[in-house]
Amino acid sequence: MHGFETLAIHAGQEPDPVTGAVVPPIYQVSTYKQDGVGGLRGKELGDAARWIDGYEYSRTANPTRGALEECLLALEGGARCLAFASGMAASDCLLRALCRPGDHVLIPLDAYGGTFRLFDKVLQGWNVSYQPVQMSDPAAVRAALAERQARLVWVETPTNPLLGIADLAVLAELVHEAGALLVVDNTFASPYLQQPIALGADAVVHSTTKYIGGHSDVVGGAVVVADPELGARLAFLQNATGAVGGAFDAWLTLRGAKTLGVRMDRHCQNAQRIAEMLASHPDVSEVFYPGLPSHLGHEIAAKQMRGFGGMVSFRARGGPAEALALCGRTRLFTLGESLGGVESLIEHPGRMTHASTAGSALEVPADLVRLSVGIETCDDLIEDLRMALAGAGQG
Repeated sequence: MHGFETLAIHAGQEPDPVTGAVVPPIYQVSTYKQDGVGGLRGKELGDAARWIDGYEYSRTANPTRGALEECLLALEGGARCLAFASGMAASDCLLRALCRPGDHVLIPLDAYGGTFRLFDKVLQGWNVSYQPVQMSDPAAVRAALAERQARLVWVETPTNPLLGIADLAVLAELVHEAGALLVVDNTFASPYLQQPIALGADAVVHSTTKYIGGHSDVVGGAVVVADPELGARLAFLQNATGAVGGAFDAWLTLRGAKTLGVRMDRHCQNAQRIAEMLASHPDVSEVFYPGLPSHLGHEIAAKQMRGFGGMVSFRARGGPAEALALCGRTRLFTLGESLGGVESLIEHPGRMTHASTAGSALEVPADLVRLSVGIETCDDLIEDLRMALAGAGQG
């Protein structure tokens, strides 16, 4: 078995059989010439055509998208991977494949705002109910499963934006004992730091926009599943509803995946130093980063992750007004949504990424600031934050 970095560069990416090009071509094409009625071409493309009889229309299958799917499958492990136009499209398709009206789902008490919106504003209209649960507390999950039969348990670890950690191996065991499925949003960790299927998850969801793409220049998503039959159902539903990205998007994401390992190493190194600085700063009341020994999930994260990630959140001691002001004082940390790019970002979750949770059980603290720590020179990033925090004592 090859190592992660080798798979990221080579899985699904054999030299082009026609020209010998070492980078998979961008098949910017909508349709394909067929060898007679029903006679499809494309099997010579190898792994990228593993699940198809050939190519007929790019909504159904495209060689560049297939190369990306083969690569992500090798990085996550599992039986099948499907690439989508966005992380939310991937989540939506998986939930449509798994849930039916009347089903019940457990979601994190601390979840991404877009995920909450999908459950609260879309799926509830389809009569799929949800219950927020503290996923870092197995006893709470077990109690919720005993209270009402759930179709699936949706987990983020680390969570967005409070960086909570769930023990995936423990959750997989108790979720399966209850007759439910375990779905893990692995966006914050990336497959480099964590592989949930190896820990018992039934499906993994990614916003490939984030760390896998890594350069803030493409939007995409992916689902990796452990069960081939579920993979076939997803493929049918994806083709029927059409939530696929274009070939160029797939190519950009595949290019980003090649450097995922080296980028994540730097993200983790920078984030650790920044979290330690913030933890000792007088204008910060609390820091959320699993790499800190004081973090409640530190030991579990150390057990199931290769590193602690590039996301750091903290609370401004000056309160909500200071948190908002701080977001406008940085110069290297760009005020913006999203995460996982090579450049550092800062945002106010309560007003930005998690505004949809306002008034719900998932509402985030109003004094919370979230950082996506990039791969710039760390001393420069620390100085940028110090200068921004210094403004707290001037106003």
